[in-house]
Amino acid sequence: MKKINVSELPEKGRELVAGETILLSGKVYCARDAAHKKLFEMMGKGTELPLNLKNAVIYYAGPTPAFGDKAVGSCGPTTSSRMDKFTPDLIAKGVIATIGKGKRSDEVVEAIKKYKALYFCAIGGAGAIASKHIVKAEVVAFPELGCEALRVFDFVDFPLIVGIDSKGNIAMRA
Repeated sequence: MKKINVSELPEKGRELVAGETILLSGKVYCARDAAHKKLFEMMGKGTELPLNLKNAVIYYAGPTPAFGDKAVGSCGPTTSSRMDKFTPDLIAKGVIATIGKGKRSDEVVEAIKKYKALYFCAIGGAGAIASKHIVKAEVVAFPELGCEALRVFDFVDFPLIVGIDSKGNIAMRA
């Protein structure tokens, strides 16, 4: 399994092939439906965003509260298609990869191809295991959204499958 840092995705991401497994480390934003909606409202108003989209990775998840010495509680992926209406614009603005579960729309696949982005699949139903690879979590914006607040995580060897590679090849269709 290849170990890749988020900072290497602009270069090494183009070498990844649909179906390949990787271990991802580095800073990853965590945002679900409500945070995406707020980001788009901000973009529509021309308001400065609380994150830099250039080469950003977004994980679609809503972590449960942390306990003990954990950075987060259970933190499994949510269904990606719920963010499909936002994803092509985010990719066009610089997002290099998204992480979730399930299939993506044709519009998302086309944006991935056009901008040489990626879609990674995380294992659903394994939120407690996934949380072991998140060593730091910080709320970046929208704390009033609770588990759907915009966060930044530090991933260490987070296991992922390349669901759609930068050429638009799809590993599997659900």
